[in-house]
Amino acid sequence: MEPKLTNKGFDTLFVRNMVEAALRIGLIFLLLLMTYDIIRPFLIPLAWGGIIAIAAFPLTRTLEGWLGGHRKLAATLVTVALILILVLPCYELTEALVRTARSITQRLNSGELQIPGPSDKVAHWPLVGEQIHAVWTLAHNNLQDAIVQTAPRLKSIAAQTASTLGAGLVSVLMFVISLVIAGGFMAYADVSASTAHRLFVRLGGVNPGGDWAHMCVATVRSVLQGVVGIAVIQATLCAIGLFTLGIPGAPIWSALILFLAIAQLPTILVVAPILIYAFSHYDTTPAIIFTVWMVVAGISDTFLKPLLMGRGVDIPMPIILMGAIGGMITAGIIGLFAGAVVLAIWYKLFNSWMEQTPIGEVEV
Repeated sequence: MEPKLTNKGFDTLFVRNMVEAALRIGLIFLLLLMTYDIIRPFLIPLAWGGIIAIAAFPLTRTLEGWLGGHRKLAATLVTVALILILVLPCYELTEALVRTARSITQRLNSGELQIPGPSDKVAHWPLVGEQIHAVWTLAHNNLQDAIVQTAPRLKSIAAQTASTLGAGLVSVLMFVISLVIAGGFMAYADVSASTAHRLFVRLGGVNPGGDWAHMCVATVRSVLQGVVGIAVIQATLCAIGLFTLGIPGAPIWSALILFLAIAQLPTILVVAPILIYAFSHYDTTPAIIFTVWMVVAGISDTFLKPLLMGRGVDIPMPIILMGAIGGMITAGIIGLFAGAVVLAIWYKLFNSWMEQTPIGEVEV
């Protein structure tokens, strides 16, 4: 009977290597987890910074040519201009809200604030007409009693308003940080592009990873042109019609139309009630002209998308559009760009896989 062969040295070496590998992998995983927790608050500003840099870099490059090749100065000027465009309207809006609230408070304390009485039509509004009419009438007759009776609801509304304003200020601050990051990306565009290229090559190899950086930039610009750009065009055309005819609340309606257009929802959801209002409050001829203008503005995306979507990138327009819409549903505005980029990369990977010849199959 032959003795059983054992290799204790090999088993010991295998166990030692396995334990060391497990410890090293665990340490790397722990470092990745801690790093993610540390940089998580900055991920959204970093993503927005990259998107803004991609969108604004052509302007920076043009300005760089005017300044004799001083890219850092051009990037700084563009960044400062964008920050002012963002901050100044927010400051004016905040100051106007504070001024209005102070004026209302002073008039309320002095007893000078008078609420006009409601129309009889208010009582016939569906569901809430009678309640609104009753509260409105009470506020018209005795404002102090109306405030006392509705105090709990008013406190809740005030708390929600304060929370919304606070969140809005935080969003503005984070967007300012994103603009500063975008300025850094634009100032060091060559280094940023080289780093992104090397990262994608490490992740996906020279082929197809080497093309991913350019594809991401082209995809983001395609979404900016084909989704956001068209939405801005639609909202601008609709705003021209709203302000020209004098529709009340035109800025609010324009903002809603812009939101629907970015979300790829039909603008008729907002435009239809406005058209009904136009025919009921204006003469027939202006109302018809206004209707034609708003309809043309609403359907303008059908012939603008084929012209703007997918320019400069060899990804089919439906793929980019599907990624943008799905990304926005999943992750909000930032998903509008991230979804299109992710779907574009997967499309490239799928095509690369489909073009490979399986082992044993004769290539025709």
